[in-house]
Amino acid sequence: MKIKIVWIGKTKEPAIQALTDEYLKRISRYVQVEGISRRDETALLEMCGHCRSGAKSTLVLMDSRGKEYSSEGLARFLGDYQERNSTPLVFAIGGADGFGAEVRTAAQQVISLGKLTLAHELARVVLLEQIYRAFTILKGHPYHSGH
Repeated sequence: MKIKIVWIGKTKEPAIQALTDEYLKRISRYVQVEGISRRDETALLEMCGHCRSGAKSTLVLMDSRGKEYSSEGLARFLGDYQERNSTPLVFAIGGADGFGAEVRTAAQQVISLGKLTLAHELARVVLLEQIYRAFTILKGHPYHSGH
């Protein structure tokens, strides 16, 4: 399984980049993972292969209007995906204005990190931590048991 975490725009805060790097490193113990910055939504769609002959990945948008998961639910989602799919799983975090209609149409799933509105750079860190937590749940690692 390969996971790509994609965000629109450049990272402005060094602390966000440091946390991004740390969680990407932690996740890489369990699965292939890559953090990718894209300049805009068109570049995101091109990367996912949704502009041409069929999808070459599964696109999951992070949006407050999406489906909410518990940490255990996200772990089940990732575990099921890992068992049933060979294409990369792409989690996309939009810019400050969210996603446009074309990206929403291309997405196979929309997931919410909760009802709170988060700055897009902070949402990236929360997503990364939850993906790491999900894999520790799947592998029985004690990281999650202290919640």
